[in-house]
Amino acid sequence: MTERSMQEPTLLLLTALADAPRHGYALIQEIATISDGRVKMRTGTLYGALDRLLGQGLIEVAAEEVVDGRARRTYALTDAGRTALATEAERLRAVATEAERRLAKVRSMLQGKTGPELRSTIGGSFA
Repeated sequence: MTERSMQEPTLLLLTALADAPRHGYALIQEIATISDGRVKMRTGTLYGALDRLLGQGLIEVAAEEVVDGRARRTYALTDAGRTALATEAERLRAVATEAERRLAKVRSMLQGKTGPELRSTIGGSFA
């Protein structure tokens, strides 16, 4: 049976927890950093994903405290979460390696070619 690839929010959350436990707001900030500002996770999405990951056993509540009258949970990866993240990282690495290999092959085939010669080399037309 082939496992599905991780959805990006799951990948980002597990990555954010890979090096240290974090609470919700820190996770939002870390995800923005990891994604170079491309992903700004909303609180509703975050807590829904955290509940799902807790249920799947990929993360756990490492600590609970009250800060300014509000409950704050700190989350950490479980062993299963570390394994899932490592497996996904390897899957992504393999796909990226294959993509780079294919692109390099095409680049070498196309080097110095233009116009009709280029189109006949790649066997198609440009849209």
